[in-house]
Amino acid sequence: MAKILVVDDEKLIVKGLRFSLMQESYEVDCAYDGEEALLKAKEETYDVILLDVMLPKMSGLDVCQQIREFSDVPIIMLTAKGEDMDKILGLDYGADDYITKPFNILEVKARIKSILRRAASIRKQVEANENSAKADKGNIVESGDLKLDCDNNRLYIRGKEINLTSKEFELLELLVRNPGKVYSREALLGDVWGADFSGDVRTVDVHVRRLREKIEVNPSEPDYVQTKWGIGYYYHTR
Repeated sequence: MAKILVVDDEKLIVKGLRFSLMQESYEVDCAYDGEEALLKAKEETYDVILLDVMLPKMSGLDVCQQIREFSDVPIIMLTAKGEDMDKILGLDYGADDYITKPFNILEVKARIKSILRRAASIRKQVEANENSAKADKGNIVESGDLKLDCDNNRLYIRGKEINLTSKEFELLELLVRNPGKVYSREALLGDVWGADFSGDVRTVDVHVRRLREKIEVNPSEPDYVQTKWGIGYYYHTR
């Protein structure tokens, strides 16, 4: 349900707008001067603001300008003059649209629906961009001192790049992405080298040893890739 703030010092206009908009299932708040409108805009979250240009205490243009300092809420200016300068100023001060008085309530509803559709479209695009960014970030895996750039097979420990072979990197990536999970040598061989690999499980031991020599301070007492005796290997989160 969209929430709309109607701002006008003419109470009959506010009453009529509020009644008509509530018939469309909108939630409607009202304000009758510029200061009250600005206060409500700061305290509440609205989907659209209908804002008269000529208001007591603070003009609609000033209200619009100040709202733009903290919010991108769509604003439709209401003007009684119909002069181009009012419209230009309203848009220049940050308004999204304008309607000239006297207006048809059907036009007001149509403008509101149009702005809500546009806002929803923008939100979807923003969400898509954020999800895309998260997906991209998902290719960077960080755990303690380790940072793995999985797109480029690059490992950094405390900011220093460590050169790994492709299989060493794949082995480490699998373990880091599943911290604490113990993999048997057979499982690691299948996951990293593939089911068609003709070598034996000692290949895993050799790569783990080489990996430890590159990433561990003391390979004989590893902090990262640890052994579960009789079972296999796992990544220990520090």
